Amino acid sequence: MDTLRRSLSRWKRYHIKVHLADEDLMMPLTVRPRDTVMDLRALLVREGITSWKKTFYYNSRQLEEHETLKEANIQNGSVLLLVSNK
Repeated sequence: MDTLRRSLSRWKRYHIKVHLADEDLMMPLTVRPRDTVMDLRALLVREGITSWKKTFYYNSRQLEEHETLKEANIQNGSVLLLVSNK
């Protein structure tokens, strides 16, 4: 049963939103639990949004670059905050 659960998690998708504080914009993204913050940055760049000098926050906690969404306890429907570094 664990093997089946692990193989199904590979196909799991989350629909999250990234709040771009500087532009006051909500960007919807479809991600996987094993995606990292760096993967999120790449998705935003594909959408035309530069995020390299910005920091991601979730539940008032700064996310690390190599942290997966699963490690950060990000679930379907979560909202991440993207703030410029000053």
